[in-house]
Amino acid sequence: MSDLVDYNFGPHSRNRLAETSRRSADGAIAALETFYYALNHADLDVLAEIWSDDDLAQVDNPVGGIVRSGRAVVDMYRHLFDSGVRLDITFTDAATYWSPDAAMFAGREVGHYTNAEGEHVPLEFRTSRYFTWHPRHERWRQLHHHGSMDDPSALRDYQQAALR
Repeated sequence: MSDLVDYNFGPHSRNRLAETSRRSADGAIAALETFYYALNHADLDVLAEIWSDDDLAQVDNPVGGIVRSGRAVVDMYRHLFDSGVRLDITFTDAATYWSPDAAMFAGREVGHYTNAEGEHVPLEFRTSRYFTWHPRHERWRQLHHHGSMDDPSALRDYQQAALR
């Protein structure tokens, strides 16, 4: 089954971690929204709870490169949050693919980051986020993320800001 949904999960997203224990599409959507809450609020504790602790959890993005393992993914976000870059990112325009124990959300992230000089710099990513039902934790957790940017100069600027 698949849907096209404008989730509009961004800075006003809620921490719905408790709802991720629902073994349904609603639980997977709660996990997605909780991720965007953690990202926009630089909440590393919530982010660590929403990401899988699996050794093969993986992020592929233009800032962190290929990062594998739940612990390494959390460390990558820790570095991003500690860089001083503040994100204001909204997930939108998503093709959503469902199976009983997995959900793939493939869409766009739009927004901006605030750099060290306090300037708001626009961002736009193509992104996919894959969540699975984790029987050991009895809730949905993110297992994979892929992100890319089309604008080479915007990518260079964001990398310089985030990799400080």
